Amino acid sequence: MFLRGFFEYRKFYKSFFYDCNHNRFFLMQSSRVVTSGIILAIVGVVLFSAKAVMVKLAYRYHASVEHLLLFRMLFSLPFYIAIAFIKKPSKSLKVNPSDYLWLLFFGFIGYYLASYFDFLGLRFIKAGLERIILFIYPTLVLIISRIFLKKYITNQQIFAIIITYFGVVVSFWGELDFKTSNLAIGGFLIFLSALTYAMYIVGSGWLIPKFGTVRFTSYAMIIASLCIIVQYLIWDRGNIVAYPIEVYILALLMAVFSTIIPSFMVSSAIEKLGASNFSIVASIGPISTIILAYFFLDESLSLLQVFGGLVVIFGIYYSRKK
Repeated sequence: MFLRGFFEYRKFYKSFFYDCNHNRFFLMQSSRVVTSGIILAIVGVVLFSAKAVMVKLAYRYHASVEHLLLFRMLFSLPFYIAIAFIKKPSKSLKVNPSDYLWLLFFGFIGYYLASYFDFLGLRFIKAGLERIILFIYPTLVLIISRIFLKKYITNQQIFAIIITYFGVVVSFWGELDFKTSNLAIGGFLIFLSALTYAMYIVGSGWLIPKFGTVRFTSYAMIIASLCIIVQYLIWDRGNIVAYPIEVYILALLMAVFSTIIPSFMVSSAIEKLGASNFSIVASIGPISTIILAYFFLDESLSLLQVFGGLVVIFGIYYSRKK
């Protein structure tokens, strides 16, 4: 009886410590995934934000917004096609025919329609107000995820969004101009940009596990690139070969460092963090634009903007606390 009890106790003891070690390993792995996801999100968003600096540099050579967007995607397209061709579908991934229709839809609204609404809205309102309206999209991501994917919204996510959004508002408050003509239509267009981008973020979180990060990103960007090319052929057809060489160099840099590289980093971050948490981390975007403009465009950087940036960073840190 004593020996039997001893062996049962020993069995329980080993089982207990195995479970503890297993759970500790799982928590460590989960923490590493979250940390790597946040790093990918921050670097990817900062690289995307660098696009604004390159666009302003290209404006010095009188390049149009539409043509810069076209150059950016034309230079990016061969890379995405090559990556999509090289990257073979995983046999473990089950993709339904309807998933390709959703991919077409999210590729259209994400990197094409959201950008187009944003550019149109900027014709009517100042950049400061555009940033504040545009960065309501983390809230929209939570709402869309809750309605369509039944994702639970945590108090931590709500507070993190409040903190980061407050930081964005503080950073751009000094640049607001409510006397702009056509304020309503400009604000509505920027809201549509935020809404379509939020839909893309949610759709990415849903489709990436089906296609894989690399294939999904490549396909979505190919779709967006083709949409921009079709838009040029139908509505523009202006001369795109008469710009100085500096414009094409900037467009190539934009394609590599502010499109191709960050697009894969952002998709990987969404896969690791989920759409809702990624959208919170992405609030660093407008702050990074201010800092990059200070270093590369000699724009001013106020103490209020620094404070707003620190608030955003704190909100991102708060979003990852357990």
